Amino acid sequence: MPNQPPRFPGFPGLPALPKLPSVDAVLNEVDKALKTLAATPVAQRPNPAGQNLRAEQLSDAEKEQVIGLMRVNHVGEICAQALYQAQALASKDPEKKALFDHAAKEEADHLAWTQERLDQLGARPSLLNPFWYGGAFALGFVAGTLGDKVSLGFMAETEKQVEKHLNDHLGRLPAGDQQSRAILEQMRQDEIEHGQTAIDQGANNLPMPVKLAMTAMSKVMTTLAQKI
Repeated sequence: MPNQPPRFPGFPGLPALPKLPSVDAVLNEVDKALKTLAATPVAQRPNPAGQNLRAEQLSDAEKEQVIGLMRVNHVGEICAQALYQAQALASKDPEKKALFDHAAKEEADHLAWTQERLDQLGARPSLLNPFWYGGAFALGFVAGTLGDKVSLGFMAETEKQVEKHLNDHLGRLPAGDQQSRAILEQMRQDEIEHGQTAIDQGANNLPMPVKLAMTAMSKVMTTLAQKI
């Protein structure tokens, strides 16, 4: 008979729980979380908005609009850090771990750029960032324990939805806000590449109910993050 996965004692129909991370791995993730949430992010690539950053002459209404949009984008990058770090932690394939780690590093640039833009506008990030981080990390780890193809499918669908969301934001930016536009356009390009990489690596197409649930959760996040 072929080898069967271990089962819960007394519950032959249930598969065994996935192996939990080591204490060192957990402490490493706690350190990453603290750095993401509390430290000033530093980009490895130049800010697409340019080196001589300044706040454009925006009306009060336009400024509030941009602050709301950039706060949402900053939350998205907080979630991206948690998501990809969790997927890398859960993966057993060194190549897939490296793929998720690379995506997290590029998303860290996005985090730094959106933070810089909020600083220029005199605005704070979302007060709910620890909550967003924890939720995204849990989702990423669950996806990772279901196997790399499912995890990559989650990555591909996430990036597809983020691309759609960025297209919407680009359409809502004031015409004079070229700095935010430059940042979001580079972010969109990176997200497209991440999604295509996941597909090229064999991502599973997620079931429609999962996609709809992801869309609903994203809607809740963007609605709350824009104000809180």
